[in-house]
Amino acid sequence: MSEIERRAFVVEGLRIEKREDGKGAKLRGHGAVFKELREELGGFREKILPGEFADAIERDDVRALFNHEPNFVLGRNRSKTLTLSEDARGLAIEIDIPDSQTVRDLVTMPIERGDVSQMSFGFSVRPGGQDWAKDDEGRVIRTLKKLRLFDISPVTFPAYPQTDVAVRELRSFQQSQAPKVPMNLIRAKDMLAQI
Repeated sequence: MSEIERRAFVVEGLRIEKREDGKGAKLRGHGAVFKELREELGGFREKILPGEFADAIERDDVRALFNHEPNFVLGRNRSKTLTLSEDARGLAIEIDIPDSQTVRDLVTMPIERGDVSQMSFGFSVRPGGQDWAKDDEGRVIRTLKKLRLFDISPVTFPAYPQTDVAVRELRSFQQSQAPKVPMNLIRAKDMLAQI
């Protein structure tokens, strides 16, 4: 299994909705957005295609966490406290967040005040679930098409970490783009080095 990568996004409309019965609240927003090029990620930029989360929504056991912290579980799709779907904008989420003082203090209040307004998701790429290419300006673009989703998280500090798997796969793409040296030149170079 490849390393887990995380991507963060500024989201529009991340909001807390209070329940009429006064018990708990719902968190709604988008955990990811489609077709937008992300900032530089250590030698490449990245975009997400619509449909990328379809398999994950259907098959994966996804947690809603706060700041990707497994000690702060806000919901889970298997327990039906996290709902995931794709819409025209991206990965839409709805979380029935726990009604606890800790969650109110650390999650609900900062989101209501606008102190926390971004989300992130943890993923790995499924086999054949990405393409690497160069755009017209020579920038390397990674297109994500099929992912395994681990978590979605409201986050305090969004980050674009340069993960090992991303760097390794970028190097592989760069090597595939390098001009091919004929074998007879390689052998001649090796023979000259021995003299």
